[in-house]
Amino acid sequence: MAITLLLMPLSAWATTRIVAFGDSLTAGYGVGPSDAFPVRLAERLKADGYAVEIDNAGVSGDTTAGGKARLDWALGSRPDLVLLELGANDMLRGLDPKQARDNLDAMLAKLTAAKIKVLLIGMRAPNNWGADYARDFDAIYPDLAKKYGVPLYPFYLDGVAFDPALNQPDMLHPNPAGVAVIVGRIAPAVERLLPKPTG
Repeated sequence: MAITLLLMPLSAWATTRIVAFGDSLTAGYGVGPSDAFPVRLAERLKADGYAVEIDNAGVSGDTTAGGKARLDWALGSRPDLVLLELGANDMLRGLDPKQARDNLDAMLAKLTAAKIKVLLIGMRAPNNWGADYARDFDAIYPDLAKKYGVPLYPFYLDGVAFDPALNQPDMLHPNPAGVAVIVGRIAPAVERLLPKPTG
């Protein structure tokens, strides 16, 4: 038995540690703990044969400034991959897109310097604040993905936004059915960043 274990490749039991780092969309605001995005994503990845652990580092109400301030704490678990989902609250509060850009830039600089893989998860602004605001905000994510050479999932709420059947009554946060749609769409992008399943 011991000889068999020694001959097995390390990847056969190595687990990829993922930190889902974001705001209420990551934290699971308004849904039960078992329906939070990181939990459902972990279930999907494991069902697809990937050995992963996902830490839920989502904080409801967090802005990019808040994320920047707590990033070092979130990296204490030494993750292999960070899913970076922030910016929605900056946009909802009408904060200057330059602030969000600078904060995300600083986080990406730290993550890439630490040689931690990143999936940057984008957000899009409605036209409440005007076309110029939406243009400047929406450009943040593709610009930074290009600058740091990291993959981009363009819009976290893709396929879910503004659909009453997939959102809670506030029409801002997905319900369990909406979380399922998000996981189904984003899982392939996450899997491309993971070691191939063995066996």
